[in-house]
This record gives sequence, C-alpha cells and structure tokens, in this order.
Amino acid sequence: MQIYNAPIRDMRFALHELNGFDDYAGLPGFEEVTPDLADTILEEAGRFCTEVLLPLNASGDAEGCRLENGVVTTPKGFPEAYKAFAEGGWTAISASPEWGGQGLPQLLNKCIEEMHCASNLAFGLYPGLTHGACEALEHHASDALKQLYMPKLVEGVWTGTMCLTEAHCGTDLGLLRTRAVPQDDGSYRITGSKIFISAGDHDLSENIIHLVLARLPDAPEGVKGISLFLVPKFLPDGDGRPGARNGVSCAGIEHKMGIKASATCQLAFDDATGWLVGEPHKGMRAMFTMMNSERLSVGVQGIGIAEAAYQGAVAYARERLQGRALSGAKHPEKPADPIIVHPDVRRMLMTMRAYVEGCRALCGWVARNIDIARVHPDAETRRKAEDFTALMTPVVKALFTDLGYECANLGMQVYGGHGFIRDHGMEQYVRDCRISMIYEGTNGVQALDLVGRKMPAHGGRLLRSFFHPVQAELEAASADPRLGELAAPLSRAFQGLQLCTGELAQKGLKDPEEAGAAATDYLRLFGLVALGHMWLKSAKTAYAALDGNADDPEFYRAKLVTARFFMTRLLPQAAGLVATIRSGKDSMMALDEAAF
Repeated sequence: MQIYNAPIRDMRFALHELNGFDDYAGLPGFEEVTPDLADTILEEAGRFCTEVLLPLNASGDAEGCRLENGVVTTPKGFPEAYKAFAEGGWTAISASPEWGGQGLPQLLNKCIEEMHCASNLAFGLYPGLTHGACEALEHHASDALKQLYMPKLVEGVWTGTMCLTEAHCGTDLGLLRTRAVPQDDGSYRITGSKIFISAGDHDLSENIIHLVLARLPDAPEGVKGISLFLVPKFLPDGDGRPGARNGVSCAGIEHKMGIKASATCQLAFDDATGWLVGEPHKGMRAMFTMMNSERLSVGVQGIGIAEAAYQGAVAYARERLQGRALSGAKHPEKPADPIIVHPDVRRMLMTMRAYVEGCRALCGWVARNIDIARVHPDAETRRKAEDFTALMTPVVKALFTDLGYECANLGMQVYGGHGFIRDHGMEQYVRDCRISMIYEGTNGVQALDLVGRKMPAHGGRLLRSFFHPVQAELEAASADPRLGELAAPLSRAFQGLQLCTGELAQKGLKDPEEAGAAATDYLRLFGLVALGHMWLKSAKTAYAALDGNADDPEFYRAKLVTARFFMTRLLPQAAGLVATIRSGKDSMMALDEAAF
C-alpha cells in the first residue's frame, strides 16, 4: 500500500528560511500573503492530497482510462475528486485575480504542485496542463479570447491541453503538417492529427480547450511558419456555455508504461473551428510560454515522485526484519534487525533524502525568481530574475526528473522483491516517473538548450545570474569555520564547472558537436553545483537556528547531517563529470555509423 504525508515542515523551511517567503508582503500584489496564510494553505493542500488523491493513485493505475464509442472516461473516483479539487479553489491558486484566480506566489504554488505529483501524478496532469494553457493565453491571446476562456479555465470547469506532436515529428516541430485555413468571420478551419496529447479527452470538465500548432496556407517552411490556435471541444454558445460539438475527436488512447489514469490521446482535427492566438507564424513564441511553464512543473513531478518513494522506502526499512547489524544486534529482542541498520540501505535512503530536499530548496529559489520577474517594481531586478529563470529552466526539468527516476528506483531496491510487485505500489512510481524524462522536451534536448542557447546568450549574461550568487555564498562560508568542510568540496566542483564552461564556450564556437557531446554531462554538473549551493545555504541556516535555540533542534541537526552526506558522498560525482566533459567528442563520434 502506498503512503504519503505532505512534508510540510521541510516545505516551510524551503519557503520561509531559505527563499524569503516572509518578505513577500513587500512585493506588489502579494501584500496580503503572510507566512501564516501560506502554512494554512500547505496544511489544507496536504490534507486533500492524502485523503482524496492518494487513495485513487493505485486504483487509477490499475483501471486506467477507457475509450468506448468515442467517449473517454477516467478511472472510478476521478470525476468526483476533480470536482472537489476545482470547487476547493486549487485550480486557481496562482492564477491572476483578473480571471478569478487567487494570485498567490509561484513559490507557494510549486509546493502544492509537488503534493499533487507525489500523491497522484496522473491526476495532477489534468490541472497542470490547464495552468500551462492559461499562461499562453494570458500572454498572447486577444482580449476577446481571454474574456471568454480564461475565467472558465481558472475556475476549472474547463480544462486545457497543448497539441504539438504529430506521428512523423516530435521535437522537430518544423515538420508538422496540421493545416489552418482562414474563414471570413475571423476563425480558422483546423485539419490534422496529433499524438501523445496529455488530458486530450476525458470526463472531468464540461469543455476542453486545445492549443494547437498548425500552418497557415501562406506559411514559410520550418518553425518560422507555425501558428498557434485555440480549438475548443465544444463551441461556446452566445451565453458562453458549451454548445455544438467541434470537429475534434479522440481517435485512440495511448497504451503506456505509466501514468495510466491520465488520458494520453490521439486527436483528430477534422475541419475544426479555431481562433488564432498571437500573431500569424509566431506560434512557437506563444507555445514556448506554455512549454517553459510546463517544463518547470515537470521538474516538480520528479520531486514529488522522489518524495513519495522516499517515504515508502523509509517505512519499509523500519519494518522489514532481515539480518543483524554489522556492528552487533541493534534489536536483540527481535528475531532480526530492521534493514534500516544496514549501511547499503542507509546509503540509498540518504541519497534519496539529499536529492529530494536539495531539489525542493533549489525549486524554491527558481520559483522566487519567477515571482520577482513578474511583479517587482524595478526593471533591472525583473531582468535579472528573468535571466536566472531562463537559465535554470532546463536544469530544473532535466536534473529533477533524472533524480526523481533514480530515487524511485532506489526506493524499489530498498523493498527488494516486494518492490517489484504491485502490492506496495513502489513499481508504479518507477513507471509513472519515467515519462518525465521524455515529455516537454527530452532531457537531452534540455541539455542542448542549456549549452547551445542559455550558456552563450547575451555574452554569458545568464550564467552570471547563477555564478555570482554561488561565488558570494562560498566567500561568505569561508568566514565560518563550521562551514569549511562543506564549502571545500563545493568550491572544487564550482571551479570545475567554471573551467568546463569556458572550454565549452571556446570549443562550441569551432565545432558544435563538441558542445553537443558534453551537454548532458554539463547539465548534470551544473545541477549538482546548484544543489550543493542550496545545501551550503541550508547548513548555514541550520547552524543559525541552532545558535538561536530553535524549538525543533533535531530538524536542523538532520539538515546538517544530510548536507554533509551530499557534499561528501554525492557531490564528488562532479570530478568524474569534469573529466568526461573535457575528454571531448572523439570517442563518442569515432565509430562509423554502419558499425552500430
């Protein structure tokens, strides 16, 4: 049986103590956002996820979605859960008050998203796609489209999707064939087919709003000829209610490895009525507003699954009796010791813990910058926050999902054979988490984005938004002898990252394949340094709390122990990554294609 309790205490640490949520009242639009309000919302979100979403996770996986006579149905309990979810206001947490949203910060919203993913990832995809659709519409749609669609999407009575992929093209969207023909009334007729459309059809909401990439008749070739269109499942009538069925239908449901309770559909658009979002041939710009939002949310999926796997593994390790501790029996009154006494089990649990808490802290840093970029009154401050968010988006998406999958597999390993069967639900986490490394741009694509676009952008300006804070934190730590043992390994890893960045910048200009060959390892190195930075900050914060006689000293002592584990057992990967990156492309590209 799966277990999950929202890690409220650690979320509060990431929010209030590491990422400055307590000073949000000084930002425009967040004047009424208090720490007490945030804590209350976290508690209520945790309760909803534990009591409503978690019980549907395993049953939803077993039942899956069905397509019968053109109608898609979600597993038992999902429609009722979604209705309660929307009525509870959870679809509107971070949406603009202009459209009926609560306007709460992303720093808080990402914690809530993590809870959704940990308790029921498949369920969380439905509102998650809607949030991304709202982002695209709010930034690029006409006022008329926003007035009609945004309130319903924010309320959750309508849901959204993003329709990019076609059978013959995935990442290379320049090859897409879906067509859009303009009509005299200002609408367009959309014809084509899309695959892998998450939440493409279902029975949770009264209407589904598809954001569809298509080509106009006069479109130039490639990505410069793509436009974005809004295509509803049901055409709104004069009162804004769902009316006649549009020319869009579900042609099939994908048979997947995981997230089976999420309806991943093949959609057919047959002369469907749609409306242009943004400018003609500028659809990629509008879609990337949604994509970048979704990439951060997919990174949060990695944290959520890792947290759920960690909690399950800890519970099992405390209960499962097997063997005796190498240093002598720890529980002589029992026939054997629980496996949590064994070093290798501790290695796995500590690895999961260090990655989860480090990623949560780093996610908070990124989310805070999203909020600053949106509302801070100073233009230069907003620009710096935008730089940081753009730089970290591929890191969050790729690193968090890589580590989420690693943690899910470690959780299975802790369970041993019992993890490989369905009874405990651990194998579901492994299956569900695997897609996160693929959709919204594979992790290899994220690495190429980091090296090929973000690293050289504006003469390296984006990199400074990360390198300067890390350098400042290391310099500050040098004045505290207690932080020396933690700062030293981070300093070495940071120096390696700087060295590789400089060398890649030079090599990449001469030979793009050099940058491509190093990209995945470079992103991992970058991410480990970022996690090390957050663990150094966490240790600094923990020491300050202990010096101030904190009410829960064991929490802060655990932070120090976990920080030390990360720096001494996980961060040393950086040295191997540096060596791999500096080895160049030759051994990777030397084998003739025919020899494979």
